[in-house]
Amino acid sequence: MSLPGEKKMKTAIKSLVLINVLLIIMAAFVHGDRIEIVRYRLEEMGWGGMYLGFGAFFIIINISVLIWRCILFLRYRPAPPCHATRLPFCTVVVPAYNEGRQVLMTLESLVQSNYPEEKLQIIAVDDGSADDTWHWICQAENAYPGRITTIRLPFNQGKRHALFAGFNQSKGDILVTVDSDSVVEPETLQRLVSPFVYDRLVGAVAGNVRVLNRSEGIIPRMLDVIYLFSFDFIRAAQSMVNTVLCTPGALSAYRTEVVMRILPKWINQRFCGRPANIGEDRAMTNLILREGYSTLFQQNALVYTSAPVRYKNLCRMFLRWARSNVRETLVMSTFAFRTFREGPMLGARINLFLQWMTLTTSQLLLLGTLASLFLYPTLIGIQVLLGIVISSSLRAWLYCWRERNTEGIWAYLYGIFWFLALSWITPYAIFTPYKTGWLTRQTRDLKPKIPRMDTGLLPVS
Repeated sequence: MSLPGEKKMKTAIKSLVLINVLLIIMAAFVHGDRIEIVRYRLEEMGWGGMYLGFGAFFIIINISVLIWRCILFLRYRPAPPCHATRLPFCTVVVPAYNEGRQVLMTLESLVQSNYPEEKLQIIAVDDGSADDTWHWICQAENAYPGRITTIRLPFNQGKRHALFAGFNQSKGDILVTVDSDSVVEPETLQRLVSPFVYDRLVGAVAGNVRVLNRSEGIIPRMLDVIYLFSFDFIRAAQSMVNTVLCTPGALSAYRTEVVMRILPKWINQRFCGRPANIGEDRAMTNLILREGYSTLFQQNALVYTSAPVRYKNLCRMFLRWARSNVRETLVMSTFAFRTFREGPMLGARINLFLQWMTLTTSQLLLLGTLASLFLYPTLIGIQVLLGIVISSSLRAWLYCWRERNTEGIWAYLYGIFWFLALSWITPYAIFTPYKTGWLTRQTRDLKPKIPRMDTGLLPVS
């Protein structure tokens, strides 16, 4: 007998299939002749023929990649949690800047983890906050005596330096980073560090990031669907070839002995002669890969992190990520095509090639699409909408299947939203990778909040 939730999920997937079929039929029969006319006219133009050729090549490559990733995704399984007696000593570092009371929620979730207390060190680092973040860190320290080590930097130096301060105070065999606006499940730490126990060549493990504040608006709801696809599908496939390209700052674990070897390079990294103040997670991943270690994804190690609610903040976050991607794709290219580790390396090289396609071919096609849209707004607009719906379907289906609800439909709205409001970010980042601003939580003139003098650790509303 099917449960109500399963019936809703099956109905949602059937509806998604029907929508895709109808749109494909519409494109094939209603607009088929007109598309042929447009294709003929584009071929008459010099750039039009090149655009169509690029498009055909891009479609073939993407279908091949999708099939490859689907095979890897279907084969992926997270490492089983190891027994408590085998768990390594673990240090969790939580960097915080202008986080306010939210950091309390983060530290509370870590203290309440089902991880042996004698094997867990928690370090909270206040990166020179201008608000009451330090007060809430101290609240957590006082509420759990001996469980939390606190560090207060005299002025804001950036997340990389806050992590560096925490790493230098660590005692664990495994280092874990958790963002100060995130909450972990009780079993998360145990699941996250288990792959290190089974394989000595594992250098880093990425956790599974989901949205904490889904109820706060449309943007967080859309991002929750996108995050699930990015981790449960993309990183799961990357993990099968031992090359997760980015272990996220929200939740990642690293082998301490490897981190300590590369720490000087990481903290002193520069780009275009400037200190690298962004992309510390991707930079750490690259350095660990270059040392010859595997980087994996642990699907069942969940963390819930706050997502931007406003468009402006979302753009800043994506722009920071895009600039980091440009920089670290260049860095990875310096070692990926030589023997950088034991075992197969083809998967790592394919993933790097796909990054380069995103930065080159995809942007040329975007430019061609915008030009075609200007020439034939109605017809090309319908085709663009059709492409968005089809390309968003895998995200929607995957979310409905994983979560057993109909929220996956937000993938379609995100596809339209991305094309209209976010597609400019990668091209802009390609031309401005040298900019190092964090863009969010900038130092600003904040009046310190008057803290409430309660001692209870209440969750943030």
